[in-house]
Amino acid sequence: MAGGTGPSFDPDRIARLRGQVSKPGASGLGQRAWAQAGVLILGFVALLYSIEGVDTLVDHRLDREGIEPREPEGLWGILWAPLLHGGWPHLVGNTLPVLILGFLVLLSGIGRGLAATAIIWLVAGVGTWLIGPDHSVHLGASSLIFGWLTYLISRGWFARNIGQILLGLVVFVVYGSALWGVLPGDPGISWQGHLFGALGGLLAGWVLSGDARRSRRGDQSGILAPPR
Repeated sequence: MAGGTGPSFDPDRIARLRGQVSKPGASGLGQRAWAQAGVLILGFVALLYSIEGVDTLVDHRLDREGIEPREPEGLWGILWAPLLHGGWPHLVGNTLPVLILGFLVLLSGIGRGLAATAIIWLVAGVGTWLIGPDHSVHLGASSLIFGWLTYLISRGWFARNIGQILLGLVVFVVYGSALWGVLPGDPGISWQGHLFGALGGLLAGWVLSGDARRSRRGDQSGILAPPR
């Protein structure tokens, strides 16, 4: 493809080629990346707390806007469910993993992190809508948490990036036990959201490592090609 972007979906690389962000290695890039990731994830958490505050004032009527499986109007919940929580304890329990995992995802590149989050958001929502139990409402940022977790664990393996693999191993050691949450358990917990959030994270890791995988295949082809 013209411009050298190739057929892959790598938002940060495309932005660099268009001159919208600094090239890797530019002075101060690391500090800017940390600051941008920090501001964005803190802003997201502030939004979650603001929404829960409004929900409290309106007697938790916003909770009805979550995902209602197989109900046509429940499709709107795919957009809103990760922003809603079933009370302050639910939100407080999600806050620390949202801050840590969301920050690490955004630190890999704002465009790439937002793209990964969008993939997780959509896959988790659609999957929950399809297989969730009848007459239930699903909400909470835990679908994003599970997606960010599997994204951070898997992306290094897909891209064969040593630094990302090491970070993924650390994340797995700290949060890996949470992955049991993708299995059916407490009826009050949406394991469907956890499961499809985790699957969305794997999909995001694979999609957003496309350039690295193609580059690796190209290098291998170059090594194996006989001289002319």
